Amino acid sequence: MIGISKLYCGTVEASDPLRYGRKSNKLPSHLLQFSKDKRPVVVWNVGRRCNLRCVHCYSHSRNIDYSGELTREEGIRLIDDLADFGVPVLLFSGGEPLMHPDILELIARARQKGLRAVVSTNGTLIDDEMAAKLNDVDLSYVGVSLDGLRETNDRFRGIPGAFDMALSGIRTCMKAGIKVGLRFTINRRNSQDIEGIFDLIEREGIPRVCFYHLVYAGRGSKLVKEDLTHEATRNTVDLLMDRTKALHKKGRPIECLTVDNHCDGPYVYLRVLREEPERAPGVLELLKMNGGNSSGRGIGCVSWDGAVHFDQFWRNYSPGNVRERPFSEIWTDTSDEILGKLRERKKYLKGRCAACKWLTVCNGNFRVRAEAVTGDIWACDPACYLTDEEIGL
Repeated sequence: MIGISKLYCGTVEASDPLRYGRKSNKLPSHLLQFSKDKRPVVVWNVGRRCNLRCVHCYSHSRNIDYSGELTREEGIRLIDDLADFGVPVLLFSGGEPLMHPDILELIARARQKGLRAVVSTNGTLIDDEMAAKLNDVDLSYVGVSLDGLRETNDRFRGIPGAFDMALSGIRTCMKAGIKVGLRFTINRRNSQDIEGIFDLIEREGIPRVCFYHLVYAGRGSKLVKEDLTHEATRNTVDLLMDRTKALHKKGRPIECLTVDNHCDGPYVYLRVLREEPERAPGVLELLKMNGGNSSGRGIGCVSWDGAVHFDQFWRNYSPGNVRERPFSEIWTDTSDEILGKLRERKKYLKGRCAACKWLTVCNGNFRVRAEAVTGDIWACDPACYLTDEEIGL
């Protein structure tokens, strides 16, 4: 994650995470990305079923019953192992996690064990009753996917009315006092709606938004040609900075982040260097603490069937299954060739990535995206939009 509000708007200084020793178990949630130990945030696809049909779904989810998912007892064992391992955040995803029959009990267990519990949802199932239940189990945060304004979102989600149901879910969370934010996956079909999304955020008083760059996985693997051009991506990141700063100047200090393209970090830094050079060293220090892409180290995934993955998109390979070995054991077993190399990836990266002067703050970006386009996990990430001059070639 690259914090636009943290870096460009200056809501976080380099000294802030240092006060907590950069320890995952001590850092408040908004500083967690700057941890030194990089205990993994774990995405658990608790179930595959979903009531929508999103065109970019990495899990190929449909509204049907799926077999082979972890049982309630296996889920409890997973949560206990993650807590003992020191995982700071467990993100319940899907499919649509709120369709899982044991979701409330699993969230409650995670909170009892000291984990921050987050739900990634399409928001359509959150009514007053569900919000009250989520409050009762002390849920930490709800991220609601909204990939455009009404017409765009409903076309993306495959269900008429999905936008209005999601917006109702967001309003219900806010009314119930549950921290909630938007999740928006950027592509050519919806980038024109970003201005309107910021207007919506301002109008509704939504405190947080995460803009995800497209990753070519699942149904999203068919959307490679729908990704933004490099020039359009640069313009979009500039727009995110402009609109976030404008809201801050209005006294609406929203939290805005970008996800899944770590060259955003150097790009933001270079703009700060031009506009506020006195702040640039602190921004660079924060980016070094962030460390760039952390697939296989600071982010992990457990699928509905117990398979462990290096992130939620990298589904064509698994170093193990929690039904056979605990996550903590799988995650620390660097005898797995790919996992071991990911921990030392700078030795294996090729081309522009290997020569880039920003390697310490980007860490080679997304390996699964490189593999999807080139067939080589160590090739350059095709979504890197920095110029040769900007990366020091």
